[in-house]
Amino acid sequence: MHAEAAFWLEEIRKLPPLQARLMEVCGTHTMSIARAGLKTLLPPGVELLSGPGCPVCVTASEQIDAALTLAMEPRLILACYGDMLRVPGSVPGDSLQRRRAQGARVELVYSPLDAVGLAAKNPDKEVVFLGVGFETTAPGTAAAVLAAREQGVKNFSVWSMLKTVEPALRALLAQKDVSVQAFLCPGHVATIIGAEGFRFLPEEYGLPAVVGGFEPAEILRALYLLLRQLSEGRAALENAYPRAVRAQGNQLARAMLERCLRARRDCWRGLGEIENSGLGLREELAAFDAEKKFGVSTPSAKQTTACRCGDVICGRCRPGDCPLFGAKCTPEDPVGPCMVSSEGACAAAYQYQTV
Repeated sequence: MHAEAAFWLEEIRKLPPLQARLMEVCGTHTMSIARAGLKTLLPPGVELLSGPGCPVCVTASEQIDAALTLAMEPRLILACYGDMLRVPGSVPGDSLQRRRAQGARVELVYSPLDAVGLAAKNPDKEVVFLGVGFETTAPGTAAAVLAAREQGVKNFSVWSMLKTVEPALRALLAQKDVSVQAFLCPGHVATIIGAEGFRFLPEEYGLPAVVGGFEPAEILRALYLLLRQLSEGRAALENAYPRAVRAQGNQLARAMLERCLRARRDCWRGLGEIENSGLGLREELAAFDAEKKFGVSTPSAKQTTACRCGDVICGRCRPGDCPLFGAKCTPEDPVGPCMVSSEGACAAAYQYQTV
């Protein structure tokens, strides 16, 4: 183990014994914690939970079903990130990858601007980009819409599935069956909204909150700060990732969000509909809004499997508690999105055996 990581682990072990359920709210944290085996190194009584921090995982099955229907439009090219290809809808096995095999034009892109370029190269087709993500990726999606408008690429549009973290955490904490004592806050989101974006956790809920980086030593430092607060009986906001996160975040990115996007009601897997938790395009950009352009409607999905992804991302259970985990649900044949995404809690638990 790296010397700095060993130092912070030793500092954690010096703290008084306590029972604590800590939740990370970032898929990159989830994967980093599993890869480094950090859960097995922590003192007894300290439990790490994965929260609603994976954008693919929190996308509701209703939205996936609507995307599957849209993909079959013959005049359309659906562009998305790689993880979205294999996420099943409400029907097991039905995914964008399957629809592509059936003839749908579904293209993998690495950025929203790639989708703009795809539209420019295919003027006879309508290109729809599935804008999935949190505040981290939202500025890039907004920038792509502005680029398409400036370049006159009229056959490009975005179906915004973008979501914001604060309303989801508030909804999570309103759940009576969820118990969390402190939060490891997402460093990526905090680079945009700033560390101050999480001050509501200690001030309104009395819960310790620490913004953390992603290397094992950075995560252990953040966990130490959380556990120290709990052992001292206090709740505060601390920034343990100052090399990347400022108090007020990235002002240019925040201005881009304000210019292009508006808050709206959205649906989350495991949490249901949450007011002002999604980001849709502003009315002046309606020409690039795929929902309006194609009359997209989101059907009511029916739960057809025993998949517990919604419970996993709310901390109600661990991946290994799901009856499908590792048996009927594997990375090769996933039933739920948490086993698909490279940031999913189930994928991390399966790969690194941290059930």
